[in-house]
Amino acid sequence: MTRGRRAALWALLIVGMTATAAFLFQRPIGLWLFERGAERAAGRDRLADLPDGLHVALCGTGSPLPDRRRAGSCTVVIAGKAMFVVDAGEGGARNISLMGLPNPRIRDLFLTHFHSDHIDGMGPMMLLRWTASGNESPLPVHGPEGVEAVIAGFNAAYAADNGYRTAHHGATITPPAAAGAVAMPFAMPTAPTAIYAADGLQVMAFPVDHRPVWPAVGYRFDYKGRSVVISGDTAPSPSLEAAAKGADLLIHEALQPKMVQHLSDRLTAAGRPQTGRIMHDILDYHASPAQAADSARRAGVRMLVLSHIVPPLPSRYFDAALLDGADNRFDGPIIVGEDGQYFSLPVGSRAIDRGSWF
Repeated sequence: MTRGRRAALWALLIVGMTATAAFLFQRPIGLWLFERGAERAAGRDRLADLPDGLHVALCGTGSPLPDRRRAGSCTVVIAGKAMFVVDAGEGGARNISLMGLPNPRIRDLFLTHFHSDHIDGMGPMMLLRWTASGNESPLPVHGPEGVEAVIAGFNAAYAADNGYRTAHHGATITPPAAAGAVAMPFAMPTAPTAIYAADGLQVMAFPVDHRPVWPAVGYRFDYKGRSVVISGDTAPSPSLEAAAKGADLLIHEALQPKMVQHLSDRLTAAGRPQTGRIMHDILDYHASPAQAADSARRAGVRMLVLSHIVPPLPSRYFDAALLDGADNRFDGPIIVGEDGQYFSLPVGSRAIDRGSWF
């Protein structure tokens, strides 16, 4: 037997012994690994490590369509150490936890409009912010007039569950006065209007065009010279471009019309004309990646991030087809947003650092 063959056999033997040991001792090994992971997770707080600045994390970049890679609409905005969320789509609160951000530290929630995919994760978000948090009052939820009915509905739906948890864990851990949410309505703006200001942060709401959905707004966050604009759902909108003037970062929704029209045609041909009609109908109240790029160029923003991605895409390989040349219409970077991504805008700098917290 040659030296090379002996070495290969020894290597196979070692691999086999290692695999056998891992199988025989998988219970204690698994317990040890779990304990190490739990120890790290319990002590993790990304907020503590962030520099002073404006930071954005994508907790949901999907749409109402089922998507294995993306939760419903949800964006975290951190100003200094104060954490806010824009929209609460399904799965968003869980993604916030998976990113290592503490749900109990959510100071306020801002809703862009009342479509189901922007509010259907509010229940878990209210719950995770409430339990064992030390918060003494409900989650403030800002939105245009009509938000009162939304919040009243969620509070009513979760009233029994809240009672169960207080009965089980006690009022110290789950204080009844802090359960649920409280509506903070504002009049539908006709131009960018300040609706929140504290600790160096100003939040402005502005109208967008999502007809027949009304009211519908976007938000601009300004903090110590850094700025982020979140479009909400909208067709191309001059009011958005005016509100986004000179912003560092624009988070803009994106629907690829060629792909969606193809889905509509195939569904109709397959004997599902009603679903095909829905796919056709959504074409007229969203913006394409190219239109989002045009808005970013006209507004003079520095970076464009696409979110609320329609249709669902199985992998990054399809990003080029989604963009369909949009990157030629805007000189800055265009990022196809993914759940878990973050963008960090430090104070006193023009930098936009990015990465993933997943």
